[in-house]
Amino acid sequence: MTNSAARTARLALVGDRSPNVASHTRVPLLLDALAERDRLHLDAYWIPSRDAEAEDAVRGFDAVWVLPGSPYRSEAGVLAAVRTAREEGIPFLGTCGGFQHALLEYARHVCGLTRVAHAENDPDADDFLIEPLACSLVGHEAVVRIEPGSLAQAAIGSERTVERYFCAYGPSRHLDTLHAHGLRFTGHDEDGHVRIAELPGHPFFLATLFQPELSGDGSRPHPVVRALARAAVEHAAREAGMRA
Repeated sequence: MTNSAARTARLALVGDRSPNVASHTRVPLLLDALAERDRLHLDAYWIPSRDAEAEDAVRGFDAVWVLPGSPYRSEAGVLAAVRTAREEGIPFLGTCGGFQHALLEYARHVCGLTRVAHAENDPDADDFLIEPLACSLVGHEAVVRIEPGSLAQAAIGSERTVERYFCAYGPSRHLDTLHAHGLRFTGHDEDGHVRIAELPGHPFFLATLFQPELSGDGSRPHPVVRALARAAVEHAAREAGMRA
């Protein structure tokens, strides 16, 4: 068995890094905690959304995390990063804006819904996949109920969790079409609204409308963040084994 715990994995942090975005400033604390508490060592690189437009921007990384901070400077760059991770089996996590753009990428490139839009990016569009929430979740905590047997449930270790949001946009239309094409919605709030999505058959593809990176004070990474780190280290070990 490969000793993956001692291996360092390369993590692409996709987003427009800013000291004013709480999740961005939390990342260094989480990386330190993952290394110290869990022996999960991640070598993280920030990739601005415009740089992510390049075809090989996230290729070769062991995991991709699309962080909050939308509207991104380049929607196309974020969607390209999601697509590469999805198609090439690179472990992926999208939180808040990352969740929204993971669904948008899947709708456009898998479901053929080429005209669907994100209301924050394109407020004059005719067909929104992501639109303003009836009740903004900015600064809120709320219960999420998780489907048994899902990747989310395996990561979190529970079928019920209370999570922190900082979001005013969410998915609305075309969810049945996304589901019919293979995307699985495995977390919902108490009103039945989608809060977690994942992709069966992928090594690790998880997206949350809530922000697990803001859980606690950063000294104990949220189980979702820990699960991504573990998947990244396992990916690095597999890649090394294939080259050996």
